[in-house]
Parts: sequence; C-alpha cells; structure tokens
Amino acid sequence: MDKVSKLELQKVACKVRMGIIEGVHAAKAGHPGGSLSCADILTYLYFKEMKIDPKNPKWEDRDRFVLSKGHAAPALYAVLAQRGFFDEKELLGLRQIGSMLQGHPDLKNIPGVDMSTGSLGQGISAAVGMALSAKHFGNDYKVYAVLGDGEIEEGQVWEAAMFAGNRKLNNLVVFIDNNNLQIDGTIEEVNSANPIDRKFEAFNFNTFVIDGNDFDEIEAVLKKAESSDKPVAIIAKTVKGKGVSYMENAVNWHGAAPNDELYEQAMQELNAAYAELN
Repeated sequence: MDKVSKLELQKVACKVRMGIIEGVHAAKAGHPGGSLSCADILTYLYFKEMKIDPKNPKWEDRDRFVLSKGHAAPALYAVLAQRGFFDEKELLGLRQIGSMLQGHPDLKNIPGVDMSTGSLGQGISAAVGMALSAKHFGNDYKVYAVLGDGEIEEGQVWEAAMFAGNRKLNNLVVFIDNNNLQIDGTIEEVNSANPIDRKFEAFNFNTFVIDGNDFDEIEAVLKKAESSDKPVAIIAKTVKGKGVSYMENAVNWHGAAPNDELYEQAMQELNAAYAELN
C-alpha cells in the first residue's frame, strides 16, 4: 500500500467516518467523538503504514495493532471494513446481540483485531508484550497502539511505558489521541497528564507532537520513527468529533448516539466532504 496517495487516504477516512456514524446510529449507543478523532490515524496505519493481509488476518509476520482506548471500536471496525477484513454491512450490527461487532474489540470473533480491549490502561501493556515477544523471538514486525489522553490517567500505562523504555523496544509506536476531552470534561478539569510528551521522554521514549488529523504530519513522524533506537510516543493533537460539525469539540458526544435527524445531518456533511474529494 506504499503508493496510496494523500487524496485516497482522505477519501478512505471520510468513508471511515461515515461507517462510524452508521454503526453508532444503528446501535443507538457507542462512542462517536473519540472514534472520529482518531479516524485519520487508523486510516493511515491500515492503508499505508502497517504490513497486513486482510485475506490472512492471523499472518504471523503481520504488524500488530492495539486499540488501547477500546471504546473507540467504531473507528477500528470501520477501518477494518474499508480495508476488506469483513463486509461493511457488519457495521450496522454494532453492539447488537448476535453480531460479531460488540462495544469493544474482540480478538476471538473479529477478523483483523489483534487484542481484546476495553478496560482502560491495559491495552498498552498488551502492546508492550507483543513488542517484547518480537524482540525475543527475532521477528521483525512492529506494534502500534492508540491510547486516549484521558486513558493515560491510569497508572498501568506508566508501568508499561517504564518497561518499554527500559527494554528499548524500538519496534513499538504509541499514539496518544490528544483530543483534550474525556467523558467528564476536559482533561485539565478531570486529571491532566500534561505535559504528555515530557512524561514519555522521562520513560525513555522518543516523543513527537503532531496534528493527528493531518496525513502529511502522520506520514512524516512515522518516517522518523523508522530509525528510532527507543520506543516512540506520538502525541497526536486531534479534534474530538472531527468531521461532524455539531460533534466537534463537544464533550456530550463522547458516548452518545445521534437521533435520526442528527444522523441525517452528519451523513449529509460527510457525503458533501466526500464529494469535494472527487
């Protein structure tokens, strides 16, 4: 997928955002805000960065991905569907009995999911374990993880970071989806972990701060990460609810589904954005 253009990525990301809204609306529940904010990061990883094969989801040499902020599952599911791991129609079964797409990622039932997540703070530990395993057995795959900026208030995150830094796991790349909002308000109001970059630096990570909704910046920082001698932490400044006007920077859309009228508005906006790319 090396030749995927920025325009193609933008189109895919727009489709991913449509998938997020479709799924959450159908479920009448879910987490659209934080799913929309990290949609560009996941799109770049799955369509340009990671070594994967949708026809062989358990390929041993594949790169691994862990969505540590597991409540943003609608974004992961929409990306996996766009990438061909399963049919887009599955998105309409989000959170419904009998569907493989439950409220949080499930590695046993969903093709392309490398780790079941949901309990905040635990995903990065799994990612660190995967990276350590690759080093131990001489595998050359890389491990990518996405955490929330509210999630890193959990102490387990820093235990995992300390271990990764001490072991110099340079095959680990951690994105912090820094949209500055969590369920109860801004991260400053709840329990700020700022300055995030300096904290990861103190745990022996190479750290970068980027615009996480800008494909050029995502591409540039991942190229820098290729030559890192340490684990990498990318603090990605994003907009919660990105792409849907009434959801952007609105804390009340952390965990709520749009009604029929707001669903139509969201889809009109996303379809208009997609049309502008063609």
